[in-house]
Amino acid sequence: MLVNTSILVGLIIAAFLIIFLFIFIRRQERQLRLKLPFMCILLCLFICSSGLILQIVLTNYLKVDPIYFEYFVYIGTVFLPVSFFVMILNFTKPNNNINMKSLVLKLSIIPLICLFALWTNESHHLFYSKYSIILSQGEYGPFFYMTSGYTYLLLGIVLILLINYSIKNIKFYYMQAIFIFVGILVPVIVNLLGVFGVFDMYIYMTPLYFSVTILCFTLSIFKFGFMKVSPVTLKNIVNRISDAYIILNNHMVIADCNKTLLNMFNVEIDSIINKNLFDVKGTFSDFSNISQKIIEAAKKTQNKNDTIVIEEYFKGIEKYFHIEINGIIEKNSFLGTLILLKDVTQHKRDMETIENNQEILVERERLASLGQMIGGIAHNLKTPIMSISGATEGLSDLINEYSSSVGDPDVTNEDHQEIANDMREWITKIQSHLSYMSDVITTVKGQAVTFSENASFPDFTIGDLIRHINILMKHELSNALVELEEHIQIEKNASIKGNINSLVQVINNIISNAIQAYNGKAGEKIVLSIYKEEKNKLIISIQDFAGGLPDSVKNKLFKEMITTKGKAGTGLGLFMSYSNIKAHFNGDIKFDTAQGKGTIFYIEIPI
Repeated sequence: MLVNTSILVGLIIAAFLIIFLFIFIRRQERQLRLKLPFMCILLCLFICSSGLILQIVLTNYLKVDPIYFEYFVYIGTVFLPVSFFVMILNFTKPNNNINMKSLVLKLSIIPLICLFALWTNESHHLFYSKYSIILSQGEYGPFFYMTSGYTYLLLGIVLILLINYSIKNIKFYYMQAIFIFVGILVPVIVNLLGVFGVFDMYIYMTPLYFSVTILCFTLSIFKFGFMKVSPVTLKNIVNRISDAYIILNNHMVIADCNKTLLNMFNVEIDSIINKNLFDVKGTFSDFSNISQKIIEAAKKTQNKNDTIVIEEYFKGIEKYFHIEINGIIEKNSFLGTLILLKDVTQHKRDMETIENNQEILVERERLASLGQMIGGIAHNLKTPIMSISGATEGLSDLINEYSSSVGDPDVTNEDHQEIANDMREWITKIQSHLSYMSDVITTVKGQAVTFSENASFPDFTIGDLIRHINILMKHELSNALVELEEHIQIEKNASIKGNINSLVQVINNIISNAIQAYNGKAGEKIVLSIYKEEKNKLIISIQDFAGGLPDSVKNKLFKEMITTKGKAGTGLGLFMSYSNIKAHFNGDIKFDTAQGKGTIFYIEIPI
């Protein structure tokens, strides 16, 4: 009676623990592949525990034959190993394509046969010849041994799966697997010892020892997140991510990888797992060429959380990879090396295409700018050339007049002096036009140099800058009927260090964009302002009053080649302008824009 009382208390405690776990697991919304079989395990254990509780109570106090309770208890007993098998199969092989419903039905055939044999035992005694609550004192028939053999077979397979899984996944899930392994092994061993008569074991003790299983499962769930962070989800995730990974143990042997890696290198997992990087063959042998780099990186990351990045080209599959190497550290212990491989082949090819296209676009932009500049030169030089041509005609007339007056008594000295004064006026006009043409040629020559080489230029003044802008933009402004309004709030002799031609090119590009922003609307103006914002900062602002920049452009301006002109633009103008100001003047370009009001560009230059 004392034994029954202590066992009864233990069974009641186990039953309450099972109920608690059942309710907790039932509320979990994830991991259905583990959740359902685990709930079946708990249900089977509860059937066993509750049946044996009733057997102890009613047998002792009401003198009911205990065999009748065995009929109920065995429902849980025969289906318990099936539930264990299904759960561990889902845990260790999350990517199996097995039809679980069909598998459960097949696995349940023998338990159902044995259960039917038990329920009809009184007519044939093929399950029990003699029933006893002490296992070693019972006499058993073939169906009992069939049930026991089937149970131990399934649980043995379960233990093998767990051992194999623990070895392969010692990095991540070994603690979960160990607790599950111990939880299953304890009742199996105890039950075997009781059956073979090593000690007198009551049938009540089997579910009691299964309480150890429940305790181990509880630790696995609450301590190591068995139901939350299980390999079912994680393994599916790592097999579907686009990046490949390899895990090396501390001997540089490949311990694990994902399907992405296998598909990427067209290899079977058995051909690389448990092999050293130096020993792999085929297309995967490219790793042996960089293994020394990986070893060096692994050594550097053994006691650190640093990530070492290398880029390598794999000839076997003709791909470029961005490789990240991290040490796997747990509790200050180095377990191995995680290698992440990102295929950057397409990115490399895209960058090459962009670079090639950028060269074409830059050349196109340079030719367009050169063509625009030549058109302006032709117009700028045409006026002074025509004026000089007219001046030469005037001088020719004066020369003829002077020649005919020689020896003429009617021509006085005052007449000769008047002819000389007229000649001087024409010569002054010619000199003025020639000086203007010289400025145009000098300016154009400087701009041409910016297209051909990175020449060194002397300091220049604000006056030089304004003159160059006016010379080069005069034609485009007048042709568009747009006025350039100048607000110069700094001395024109103030000096600026840098390449005047680059700065002129940047300002003229912004002015050209402002002209085009008016879409041919005549009578508009552009305001060019030059002033000091701080003691050593020069501000050059160019303001238009057109429609402003769209939102799709504002966040990308200066960062990439973008244009609002459609096929008529390349997007290089402002992109190159920003680069020029940064490179040649250590300055910056900013802007303010408002829809329907216009845009102001600010060029900031330290002086």
